Order: sequence, then structure tokens, then C-alpha cells
Amino acid sequence: MTPLRRHAVLRRVKDITLSATLSLALLNGSAMLQSCGSNNSDEDQAERTETRFEKGVRTYITETAPGNFKITDEVQTGPGQAGAIVSYFDGHRDTLSVEAAKKLVETDQSTSTYLNNPNAYQQHHHNGLANVLLWGSLGYMLGRNNSSRYSNDQRRYGAGVYANSSLYERSTRVGESVRGSRVTRTVRPSGGRSGFFSRGGRSFGG
Repeated sequence: MTPLRRHAVLRRVKDITLSATLSLALLNGSAMLQSCGSNNSDEDQAERTETRFEKGVRTYITETAPGNFKITDEVQTGPGQAGAIVSYFDGHRDTLSVEAAKKLVETDQSTSTYLNNPNAYQQHHHNGLANVLLWGSLGYMLGRNNSSRYSNDQRRYGAGVYANSSLYERSTRVGESVRGSRVTRTVRPSGGRSGFFSRGGRSFGG
């Protein structure tokens, strides 16, 4: 083989080897990016927040006129016994679990407005069942904000859902007990940072 032809063959082999190496590197890099993206996506999807209460409340509600409800009693309970017992104007009675009451509050136009946009709530406020559930002590278990920023809302709307002022004052202490028993945990995928707990408005690093 002449030197010129040998040089051309070696150059071609070198070009093929370099091309194959670059292709392999690009493929590996793409696979790594997809793997990282998939892992991050899985981690984002797996992370969630769990909230529970160590104390609960059973709320007794009476429909005093069609569409108008009042809280007539509240009793401190364990979280498993929490809920509402509603006596309707027509004489029938219903028991709402925390889950059922929460669903009502989240779907009612008035209370869902408060949960999504508190500033627009006032024009929708009334004494329907969902509002009474939200502003009673049970409201903390249904998603009502428990920060001090919204304490004025509690005073403004909360007093009006109780049958009388003495019951409101007594129930305020029950509500504070429920609020303070809230425990929030952020659950992260295995291998990530441990979650944190928030109780009574304070956070503890984990």
C-alpha cells in the first residue's frame, strides 16, 4: 500500500472513530438529562403536605328559618369524632363528617370565594350552612386560615354564626384549642430532606 493511500485510510478510520465517540457521548448526555428530568419530576410529584389535628370539635347547628343557620352548641372532641350535627327547619337531622363539611365549604359559592380570595368575600357573605361551618370552631379543620392576619375576619364574621354571645365566647376557646393542635408535615421522597412540622403556627426543622 502506498504511503498516500495508507494515510487516507488511517484518516478515514480516525474520522469514523471520532464520529462514533461523539455520537455515544451525545446519546449518554441525552439519557442523563432525561433521567435527571424524570427523577426531578418524580420527586416533585411525590412531595406533598399532610395536615392533621390532635383535637377536634363537634358542632351543633340549627336552621332557625329557611336558609338561615346558627350554631347552638360546640363540644370539644377527639379528631375522630369531629363533625357537625345539623337540625333543619323542616324537622329532619343530618350528620356531617369533617370530609363532607369540607367538601360543602369548598364548593359553596360564598365560602369558596373566601378560601380563594378573602378580599372579595364580604359581598357574598350570608348565614347559609357553609358559612356557619366555616366560621365555627370546625372551620379550622375545613381549611380556614389560622394566621393572626385573619383574626379580624374571625371577629367580624364568627360572632354572627352563633346563637348568642356567651356561646360565642365559650366556643372561641374551643376553636383556639383546635387551631393550636394542628400539625402540618411536608412529606418528601426517600433520600430527600426530612419534612418539617408546623404546630400552632410555628415550624420545627427536621
